[in-house]
Amino acid sequence: MTARARTPALALSTISASTSRIELMRIIWALAWPAIMTFGLESLVGLIDTLMVGRLGANAVAGVGVGSQILNAVSVMNMALATGTVALVARHVGAAQRHEAGAVVTQSIYLALAMGLAIAVPMSIYAPHLVAIFKVEPEVLENGAGFVRIIMLGVPCMATCAVIAAGLRGSGDMRTPLAIGALVNVINVCVGYTLIFGHFGMPALGVRGSAVGSATAFTIGAGLGLAALLRRNGSLRLERDRLRPSLTLARRILAVGSPTGIEQLLMQIGFLLYLGIAARYGTPAVAAYFIGVRILALSFLPGFGFSAAASTIVGQQLGAGQEAHAERSAWEANRLAMSMMSVAALVIFIFARQIASVFISDPLVIDDAVTFIHVLAAAQPLMAADSTLGGALRGAGDTRFPLITVIIGFYVMRLGLAWIASTILGLSLAWVWAALLGDYLLRATLKAWRLQSGAWKKIRV
Repeated sequence: MTARARTPALALSTISASTSRIELMRIIWALAWPAIMTFGLESLVGLIDTLMVGRLGANAVAGVGVGSQILNAVSVMNMALATGTVALVARHVGAAQRHEAGAVVTQSIYLALAMGLAIAVPMSIYAPHLVAIFKVEPEVLENGAGFVRIIMLGVPCMATCAVIAAGLRGSGDMRTPLAIGALVNVINVCVGYTLIFGHFGMPALGVRGSAVGSATAFTIGAGLGLAALLRRNGSLRLERDRLRPSLTLARRILAVGSPTGIEQLLMQIGFLLYLGIAARYGTPAVAAYFIGVRILALSFLPGFGFSAAASTIVGQQLGAGQEAHAERSAWEANRLAMSMMSVAALVIFIFARQIASVFISDPLVIDDAVTFIHVLAAAQPLMAADSTLGGALRGAGDTRFPLITVIIGFYVMRLGLAWIASTILGLSLAWVWAALLGDYLLRATLKAWRLQSGAWKKIRV
């Protein structure tokens, strides 16, 4: 039986010293492509939402963009729980302990629901105050606050979706999250389209309609994820004898995932600070930033996919005691990611203006967005290395080092250079965008050094 015919979970057990590079590439690709498609569908929905909201004007785009930044800040909880879940599940699956792997995902679901409720309720109540932090115009404030109040209702289910998907990927099942995501994203778009513009006799809710679509999708996704875990023949199952909450296991999940949560929180704060610097150049710069981010979400898909593949394969190989195979797989995943994202970089660089024009017709916004897209294109290979190598380290349970790289790369390099360019030197917006190149170069270099050092092999989860 060839690697192409095996399921991803079975393919991992075949890696050995005699596995050829081509065979290893096929195994990694078998893990990566469903994740790429899953994240791709999510990004496509984000793009479609932006296109629909874009028809309401720049203030609507900026309002949803600010609201999305707040949602991203909340999502650090998802990243923390998902990282802890995938690392522990992968280790247990690699060690042939699927019963323990099921117990991990069960506790992760409890944590997701509890923490999601604790965060979502107060943020929904104080939504206007949160949006006001951005010092945006009154119309943007109204749109952003309405979006945040509704989207927060779906946060507990969003967190549940994240940990279930992470658990399934840790077990080697990349296709179930893809199937669930495909259905959920269709629902998201349909509900959003109906309620944003008021079709089929429904009220026109504007940006609030977009939030209702997302919250509805999160809820349905959580239900489908739970159904997948209850399948008898699933690669990962809820264990009936391990359904009680376990503080010990919850602490293990949080111990591994918390550094990633802090890392992501610092990044989201950093994004807000970076956006604040860009906002000094006016509303067109803010709208251009969010358009660029949407485009980045598509071009960055291989990075996400190979990061997920690296986390799974490294975690399972370490669980099986195959440290050399884990390292070899991580480097190969990185090479594949950098190759694919370099191709994506060329495409978005050449067609930057045409791509930006799809989202909005304002010439000032288009000009700022084109410059940002060009910088993002130049950063693609570095972003691929940063994402994939970071995924490999997190799959090994080495979650503290990526946190250190964010502090050094994002805060010292990116924000420092952007502040100097805008405040001290008074340079154009293009120099603020260019500051992210130094950030990704430094982070990718540090993570490559860490993987080469082998210190991650000694991490115990």
